[in-house]
Amino acid sequence: MNRRTFLQSGSVAAAAAAASARLSFASAPPSRRKIRIGVVGGRFGLTFYFHQHPDCVVEAVSDLRRDRRDALMKTYRCGRSHESLEKLILDPAIDAVFIATPAPDHVRHGVMALKAGKHVLSAVPAAMSLEECELLLATVKSTGLTYMMAETSYWGQSTISARKFFEQGKFGDIYCTESMYHHAGLESLFFEDGRRTWRHGLPPMHYPTHCTSHLISVTGERLTDVSCLGWGDDDPILKDNAYHNPFWNETAQFKTNRGNAMRVDVWWKGAHRGCERAEFYGDKMSYLYPDPNGVDALILRSGKQTERDDAGFVRELPGLEKYQVPQWWKTDALPEPLRHSSGHDGSHTFITHEFVDALVNQRTPAVNVHEAVAYTAPGIIAHQSAIKSGEWLKIPSFDG
Repeated sequence: MNRRTFLQSGSVAAAAAAASARLSFASAPPSRRKIRIGVVGGRFGLTFYFHQHPDCVVEAVSDLRRDRRDALMKTYRCGRSHESLEKLILDPAIDAVFIATPAPDHVRHGVMALKAGKHVLSAVPAAMSLEECELLLATVKSTGLTYMMAETSYWGQSTISARKFFEQGKFGDIYCTESMYHHAGLESLFFEDGRRTWRHGLPPMHYPTHCTSHLISVTGERLTDVSCLGWGDDDPILKDNAYHNPFWNETAQFKTNRGNAMRVDVWWKGAHRGCERAEFYGDKMSYLYPDPNGVDALILRSGKQTERDDAGFVRELPGLEKYQVPQWWKTDALPEPLRHSSGHDGSHTFITHEFVDALVNQRTPAVNVHEAVAYTAPGIIAHQSAIKSGEWLKIPSFDG
């Protein structure tokens, strides 16, 4: 693929993201050649559908373990493997690389691939520090290559609905958004074969993108300030971790560049059921994702109906409707071979298509490097706030 220049303006990037969200496969021009991709990482890397995309071929795969390389080759019907990412990115037949390696390696591996002339799709989060955010942005800019982050919540079926509601002006003004990533039991992934994995003690807010993407991908807002509180129980399993993190759960209150509020929960322990969901509150309409406790998706609409509360005051009573979330993966937003259910609320086929289609048509992908950093950096600062007992901290902007 030819090199191209990334959009630098945050507002332009947000507009590009919204435009790409409306893109349908039916309107895309036919490609002249197939994208030849290399997949690195034999766990999460197994869960995508590059081999089913009509404009893509999995050219080679890689993992440090032979059994995982074999699993990748079987999944993607690929006959070639490399023993390491370092060897794979030297393969001249490969146009792009999907990096599904441990989170602390994402920037290091992404920078290596970009400098080797490969476009990059990276698992989340984009980075683990502000310095890594800066390095990633600088490398994408200097190489002119395409970078995309594989954020699942962007393409969740409920978030696609929320984005459409916003584009149609149905919310009015969204004044508050709440987002929850509840995933108890992650300590089961802290160890493998008796050794600590990268997940051991990872601060919850260093994995914020499943939540921050809910608001940013819908409205284009940026998170500018944060106060965050952490909770831990002195469990010995958290002792002496590489991140010096004492928390299982972190809860953050963010302020946006439009003066709005966003609350984010990243909780990994406690009496709660797993979810990746959001609630959008607007002055005309509010939208609540399905709840894991058995409540369907709901829409609330402001109206003239009133009720009397238990203190005798008359108040407005919004209309309440159940909302059946469409299965957007069944539509022409995807090429026909990808119109099937997939991981993380149907998002994996969308991520596959978005990356391949962006390369084929030489356009900026929805979750480009500026969006990826905008999802990631607020969590890094939120954890710093939690360590400081909830002190309000500024979040730097990387859109300049």
